[in-house]
Amino acid sequence: MAPAAAIRQDTEAARRGVPKLSWSISPEQAESFLALAIGFAVAGLISTGYQLLTERPASFRLLEQGPHVATFAAIPFLVFAAPFIIMRNTMRARLLVQRRMEFVMLATILAGFWSLMSGTLVVMILEAVGLT
Repeated sequence: MAPAAAIRQDTEAARRGVPKLSWSISPEQAESFLALAIGFAVAGLISTGYQLLTERPASFRLLEQGPHVATFAAIPFLVFAAPFIIMRNTMRARLLVQRRMEFVMLATILAGFWSLMSGTLVVMILEAVGLT
């Protein structure tokens, strides 16, 4: 759209009483959003890869095996896969058990924060390796 047409459109909106909306996002907000998205993507990728290899879904029950090497190996996996597992379990519980919306909202916030932290760690690792 030409600049003159944009100005005309803004003045028409102002005449009708429609306020002009201006959206802007800071670089820090964009970086946080990308870290959140990367965290969820990595969680989904490794959870799906685990399910492909073992033919069962990833679960926090991997920690219930007692003090074995496999239990300690599961900890880093679960640190990065947790947002996907939390959201999958939340959506299933919402459909099957009819969980209250407050519980779903709280679980979504928890998974989002966890994804933000794990995504930030993934970005830091990629920067340290030199891939970004």
